[in-house]
Amino acid sequence: MSGVAVLGITSCTKPAYQQPDAPIQEVPFTQVHINDGFWSPRIETNRTVSIPSAFKECEKNGRFDNFAIAGGLKKGEHRGDFSFDDTDPYKVIEGASYSLAVKYDPQLDHYLDSVINIIAAAQEPDGYLTTCVTNKCYRLSGWWGRSKWEKLNSHELYNSGHMYEAAVAHYRATGKRTFLDVAIKNADLVCKVFGPGEGQKHVPSGHPIVEMALCKLYKVTGDKKYLDMARYFVEETGRGTDGHKLSEYSQDHKPILQQDEIVGHAVRAGYLYSGVADVAALTNDTAYFHALTRLWDNLVSKKLYITGFGPNYELQNHTAYCETCAAIANVYWNYRMFLATGDSKYVDVLERALYNGVISGVSLSGDKFFYDNPLESMGEHERQRWFGCACCPSNISRFIPSLPGYVYAVKGKDVYVNLFMSNTSNLKVEGKAVSLEQTTHYPWNGDVTIGVNKNNAGLFTMKIRIPGWVRNQVVPSDLYTYSDGKRLSYTVKVNGEPVQSELKDGYFCIDRRWKKGDKVAVHFDMEPRTVKANNK
Repeated sequence: MSGVAVLGITSCTKPAYQQPDAPIQEVPFTQVHINDGFWSPRIETNRTVSIPSAFKECEKNGRFDNFAIAGGLKKGEHRGDFSFDDTDPYKVIEGASYSLAVKYDPQLDHYLDSVINIIAAAQEPDGYLTTCVTNKCYRLSGWWGRSKWEKLNSHELYNSGHMYEAAVAHYRATGKRTFLDVAIKNADLVCKVFGPGEGQKHVPSGHPIVEMALCKLYKVTGDKKYLDMARYFVEETGRGTDGHKLSEYSQDHKPILQQDEIVGHAVRAGYLYSGVADVAALTNDTAYFHALTRLWDNLVSKKLYITGFGPNYELQNHTAYCETCAAIANVYWNYRMFLATGDSKYVDVLERALYNGVISGVSLSGDKFFYDNPLESMGEHERQRWFGCACCPSNISRFIPSLPGYVYAVKGKDVYVNLFMSNTSNLKVEGKAVSLEQTTHYPWNGDVTIGVNKNNAGLFTMKIRIPGWVRNQVVPSDLYTYSDGKRLSYTVKVNGEPVQSELKDGYFCIDRRWKKGDKVAVHFDMEPRTVKANNK
């Protein structure tokens, strides 16, 4: 995805968002065990190479030293060039926690305890935690000023957001509260400092992520003030209160409900709209989803690259910026849009970003990364082991092990099969255990078998996504079309017998009382295609 999108207004006449009759539930990543030839090696390489490599770089580049200095554990000068350097350890801890939950490693568990203790030592008594401020690194005062919370774009809340996400992941993986308690103490401070009350700061978050992070904290703790705080930051966007300057770069040019084109920094946009989707889902606010639908339509009808997005109809392969972090943000946003609607078009966009924009950001060796990720190069562009601004390597490290959580979803008696990769899974359908086994060589061919290993739920509907690309749709718009004249097709069989079903929101629905040993065989025609961009 591009780091910058253009200004402008886009009208949208497409149908507005319709709230589903029951919420769609994520299937925890710990309940899906991937064992295929495409993703398994990448997940294992992330565990054994990317995460240790990222921790080593954090040590080498002073990320942990900064926490130790802030905590009085060592003396020295603050290192690094950015106010958001704290987020690199947070993101790697998050990824390591996901990996730990799937495959326990006592050495990694001990290492996480040790680095979390250093982070906890850096926290000030009131809960504040941003090391360059605590360390009074005035060399970086252009980012944060001379005092806490002075500048809107200081990244203090961005630091907090990544901390909450890491703390929640670590708590869910280990049951240990050490890091979670640090996050809660900081979040309590944020709830005290920011808000609509007298004496509070009336500003949005600056660089979004704290919105969806607060929603995660709310889900873990049940404390509604965190959800209220997330909603406040969403609502404060575009209000210009406390005299802060409105900024298209940060999607702060107008209130969310009035926005209808994605502008500014693509990572911020993806994180902000993911947070808006979380808040809307948790508060049943359909107005926000109407706005998100307009913004998403603008993305897919005018801005989308194979590896990211850019200005309306300016899709240049060589000069595109396409930051790897923005591809990850694109996955986050599209998955939340799917959870809100049950429409497969969001998973179509997610899948394309996953296979093209996300994993292209990391080498097969797992220790080299793209920051910007253009579609073509004249040889001047290559992956690096680390960057001064290291958001992308640490982001890849945390995303890859979370992938199993995107394969399935459940709503009532509906089981959504969204992504195709060999795995075994244990789901809950209305509280009853269902175990599925998926076998496939996707994306190398289009044959997928889904076996039922256990079913205590009786009758349920298996909803298999039929990807847009096999239905002759490159993306859910007219931005791209297939130009080769081919017509691909698909077939679905249950226990060897062909079955027919009308597609509902892009899903092939099989409603039956499933038995142990039942097998669904799906075949997608899969061949190379030529794609043409819209003439605009």
